[in-house]
Amino acid sequence: MYLRIIRNDVWRSKVITLTIAAFIIAAALLVSLAAVLVVNLFGAIDSMMLQAKTAHFLQMHSGDINTERLLKFAGQNGNVEEFQILEFLNVDGSQIVLGENSLVDSVQDNGLATQNERFDYLLDLDGNVIHVSDGELYVPIAYMKDGTAKRGDTAVICGKEFKVAGFLRDSQMNSALSTSKRFLVSENDYAQIRNLGAVEYLIEFRLKDLEKLGAFEAAYIAAGLEANGPTVTYPLFRMLSAIADGMMIAVLLLVSVLVVIVAFLCIRFTLLAKIEDETREIGVMKAIGLRVSDIKRIYHAKYAALGLFGCLAGFALSFLFKGILLENIRLYMGNAENASLALLFAIAGVAAVFLAIIAFVSLVLRRFRKISPAEAVRFGAIQEKPAGAGRFTLSQNRLLSTNVFLGVKDVLGRKKLYATMLAVLVIASFIMIVPQNIYSTISSADFITYMGIGNCDMLISIQQTDHMERKAAEINEAMKDDDSIARHVVLVSKMFEVKTEQGTPERIKVELGDHSVFPIQYTKGKAPETGDEIALSGINTDELGKTVGDTITLLLGGKEKSLTVCGIYSDVTNGGKTAKAIFSDNSAEILWYTIAAEFTDSALPETEVEEYAGAFTYAKVAGIEEYLAQVYGSTIDAVKKASYTAVAAALLISALIILLFMKMLLVKDRYSIAVMKSLGFTNSDIKRQYLSRAGLVMILGVLLGTLLASF
Repeated sequence: MYLRIIRNDVWRSKVITLTIAAFIIAAALLVSLAAVLVVNLFGAIDSMMLQAKTAHFLQMHSGDINTERLLKFAGQNGNVEEFQILEFLNVDGSQIVLGENSLVDSVQDNGLATQNERFDYLLDLDGNVIHVSDGELYVPIAYMKDGTAKRGDTAVICGKEFKVAGFLRDSQMNSALSTSKRFLVSENDYAQIRNLGAVEYLIEFRLKDLEKLGAFEAAYIAAGLEANGPTVTYPLFRMLSAIADGMMIAVLLLVSVLVVIVAFLCIRFTLLAKIEDETREIGVMKAIGLRVSDIKRIYHAKYAALGLFGCLAGFALSFLFKGILLENIRLYMGNAENASLALLFAIAGVAAVFLAIIAFVSLVLRRFRKISPAEAVRFGAIQEKPAGAGRFTLSQNRLLSTNVFLGVKDVLGRKKLYATMLAVLVIASFIMIVPQNIYSTISSADFITYMGIGNCDMLISIQQTDHMERKAAEINEAMKDDDSIARHVVLVSKMFEVKTEQGTPERIKVELGDHSVFPIQYTKGKAPETGDEIALSGINTDELGKTVGDTITLLLGGKEKSLTVCGIYSDVTNGGKTAKAIFSDNSAEILWYTIAAEFTDSALPETEVEEYAGAFTYAKVAGIEEYLAQVYGSTIDAVKKASYTAVAAALLISALIILLFMKMLLVKDRYSIAVMKSLGFTNSDIKRQYLSRAGLVMILGVLLGTLLASF
């Protein structure tokens, strides 16, 4: 019997049935995809880091190194499982040519490395440890993705020819947000060109108990070991690997939740339209003695079947789309070992959608209790009393035409009826605007100010070279004499030890200089304005337990200097453990110089960047747009895809919901429409009234959605 009822009902209301099915399919599809992507992303990261045996603690160091002291520390620390010191040969981008492409404009610190013996392995695209032969070169996967290199190309590094034998996954430097990239060569080839670059040391540890990472880091600092460079830990490696695809998944999750909500609202819409259409039949069934539970069971059968079909169809469609969305994850991190777990989570998510639909339909069907058999048989619809628009009278109207006025009055008089449509349009606007806002934010030049770097036209970095102070002064003087430079600033980064109340030593990298020239965005507080103030990155505030207004004590040349925390900002560069201050110091060793500049003419950056790069070959020179594209390009592309998908979904949702709502109104107002026609209203008059209703609700929905999205 139920099968016959469902078949007949689908045949009589094909549009409504297809619309409900479409929303259920969309909800199930998005929930399934979100579950699959989340599990695969973190599963792939964990699998890659397990295969590569990623270091738990990495200290990058430039300059002299005391190997014996490091070996002694590793042997005496009971939490150290494995320890190694690796060499990373920094090579200027102009000395690296891959096929026909030079890396002269690369903002990355490109360098050569050999395969490691104990851990931190460099992997091929199948997840295997690479064994490289003489004359072969394995290139970071980022340069395959952007088309810079392909397998079989001839590469020239520092005058020596190599053959690009393949591409590598680097669990520590895969992400574009990691500013270093390792090229893999054989030990013999490395030895031949070792003296043609600047050697940087990677001091790496794997621990027995990762939960004691903080204590180990404190012990390393207390021992006064080498630390002339960024410090990066296992959790940060994991975060950097996840951030690009993670942002896309975050947008997808947001859209998924909102589409599920919209799907339920649309089910309510269509179900109410169906009840309105069949009010007389429902009244007859109640009049002949059928219980409400019996009538509800008939509707439950249809929506259970429809929900099951929609959820299964959405789940099946997710297999078609997941390959496209997983492409980047598989390229950079490989396949996840827990793929079956992703399937289980997807099934659980779809099952939750199905059960929620059944529960929601049951809730909506409680409306049957309000249907009076006599009223339903007489009018064929539920009669509601208009309320809330008593003072809005036609005699007082001077602005609107009669038909527009009647349409607006109906919306004000039946607010509860129009509330659902308004809610759907608000959510649809939110779905459309928020992902676009995220994309616009991260793709704009101002986005860099949220990542710890001021908005300028050109960035120059001086590191891994001798006489850095003299070289920074040379560039500074050249900029002072350059009429094309509107303003510039020289910032120097140094490492200082922090005195903590717990007695555990900490070290932070402080960027010294005038931070008001190219200001950044602060999540709390402001930039340092006096020598007694300091701004901390978010990671530093968490680790040091500080906030705006607190005091931090630095050790400068053996003397204590108390500083007030004036601001907190976001920063994912240099391990995220940075700070900004303006005090002077001659005691600490210089880590690097950063010189930011703005030009008088917006058309100058490209040519000026080339001139400065040619004049100061020891420095890394990049335009800010190129810097953004290279560092955040993959993240921007991922969010761009998600934002366009969200816009398409929102437009489709809006069109369908308006169509359904108008159909429901026409069914509900059949009696009122007949009365208006008998009074002389034409079909065009009635159309204008309904268009006015829909237009008013649309305008309010878009305005409220835009307002909500702006917070």
